[in-house]
Amino acid sequence: MRKGILLFGPPGTGKTQVIRYVSANLPGRTTVLITAEQMMHISSYIALARTLQPSIVVLEDVDLVGRSREDIYGQKAESLLNRLLNEMDGLASDADILFILTTNRPEALEEALASRPGRVDEAIEIPLPDAVCRERLIELYGHALTFEDGALAEAVARSEGGSAAYIKEMGAVSPNAAWREMAVILSHARMWG
Repeated sequence: MRKGILLFGPPGTGKTQVIRYVSANLPGRTTVLITAEQMMHISSYIALARTLQPSIVVLEDVDLVGRSREDIYGQKAESLLNRLLNEMDGLASDADILFILTTNRPEALEEALASRPGRVDEAIEIPLPDAVCRERLIELYGHALTFEDGALAEAVARSEGGSAAYIKEMGAVSPNAAWREMAVILSHARMWG
């Protein structure tokens, strides 16, 4: 099985969390993580993935090396892109390697990478969380707080456009200070508004 999946969406939406979930729930597979800085050694990482297959090869922020040839300046950058494409194509048909690529900028990717079957077979958007998801995230990360009536709904409304990482960070700030501050602000807003 050779398969490529592209996860795309704004920063902080949970692309890395999806990769962790997939890795944890595909027992018996080795995950090889390749960051943009490590792309110079992609041949070594793919050789490792072949040796350890079944495996998952994760290319985080692939747009940093896999951007459109029209936007590449310099032979070194184009060489990296070509090496990536060659490594993805050079796998035998019986290779059991799953490629997962992430990007915040899918429109910047080289067409030969993003659209060619066998390289990327499925593109999945990981969008900003909707209201239902934000509510679940606030409940999860603000679990130590008790929200007054209506405060949770107000927090959900005010977090419109916020990423999952932003909501998680609010819950991680010095023991729930951000949540408490938000709860106080919302309580005052209701009293005076």
